[in-house]
Amino acid sequence: MLEHLPEYLKPPMIFAYLTGWRSSEVLSLTWRNIDFPAQEIRLEPGTTKNDEGRTFPFSVLPPLADLIYTQRQRTPKDITWVFNNNGKPIKDYYDAWRKACKAAKLPGKLVHDFRRTAVRNLERAGVPRSVAMKLTGHKTEAVYRRYAIVSPADLNAGVAKLAALHELLAVKPEVRGKSGVSGGVPSETH
Repeated sequence: MLEHLPEYLKPPMIFAYLTGWRSSEVLSLTWRNIDFPAQEIRLEPGTTKNDEGRTFPFSVLPPLADLIYTQRQRTPKDITWVFNNNGKPIKDYYDAWRKACKAAKLPGKLVHDFRRTAVRNLERAGVPRSVAMKLTGHKTEAVYRRYAIVSPADLNAGVAKLAALHELLAVKPEVRGKSGVSGGVPSETH
C-alpha cells in the first residue's frame, strides 16, 4: 500500500498505523505537540474527538521515534505542521488514498482501518486495555471492543497458549488441591 502513496502521505499513514490515532488528529499535529525532551507526542484537551488530552511516548517505539525525527529533519523550521505537503497542511488526501488502494488491489480500505490495526496490535502485545485505550483515545471500553477484532490467527495463538499450559501441568508431579485437579487433569477424568 505504502509504495503506491505519494511521498507526502507516507509518513502520516505510518504514524496512524503505529498509534491508532484518528486521521484528523494525525494531520493536525504541529511541532508544538512534539515534546522532544520528554519524548512524547501530546494532544491537548479539547483538540480530540472525545475532548480528552492524550500523551503517546514515542522513544520506546523505534519506528515511531525514527518517523518523528526524520520528519523534523525534513521539515523546514518555519513549517508548523508535522505532516505537510510542501509546507501546507494536508487536507484532502482521499483521491490519492483511493488510487493507492486500487493500485495495491485493496479497494475499499479506509485510513480509519489503521485504528483497528493498532488496537489489534496493542491487544496482541498484551498491553493492558486501560493503557491501550489511553494511547488510542478510546473513551469507553464498549467502543474500544468494536476495534479489538479477533482473527482466526488470534484464536489459534490463544489455544496454543492453552495447550502450553496443559503441557506444563501434565509434567508436574501428581498434586491434588482444592480444585480436585491432579497432574493438570480434573480428577473426574482419571
